[in-house]
Amino acid sequence: MTKEIDLQLSELANGAIQEKLNGELEKVFANIHDPNTPATAKRGVTIKLEFKPDENRQVVTVSSDFSVKVAPVEGVSTTVLTGKDLATGKVEAHELKSTVPGQTFIDPVDGEVKTDVGVPIDVIEKEQAKQKQIIDLQQKRG
Repeated sequence: MTKEIDLQLSELANGAIQEKLNGELEKVFANIHDPNTPATAKRGVTIKLEFKPDENRQVVTVSSDFSVKVAPVEGVSTTVLTGKDLATGKVEAHELKSTVPGQTFIDPVDGEVKTDVGVPIDVIEKEQAKQKQIIDLQQKRG
């Protein structure tokens, strides 16, 4: 039994159209497995086949075009604390690492106790110790 129209998508252009489709499907499935995209968002591949016959209507050029619709990567937000340093007057901005301004937290990466903006407490204590001078009142008397 012969077919009147015998065109197989997988065989057109020596398999190049099928190969291109496979590449676009890889993009779609990579996007589906990307944890930064919404899991249930719809994705799609559109194949456009365009037929251009010659003047005698006997030879037809078939061209293909592909478009892929994937889910967008979801944005990420954070909280930033900002203000002016009273000593220098400079504007400062630091990402809030703990969940509450002014609250210390234990960094899950290295286990150190840090300020709300991620500075280790021992670093701050050492800086403060350098700035403070202990006055020995006994020494001044004698």
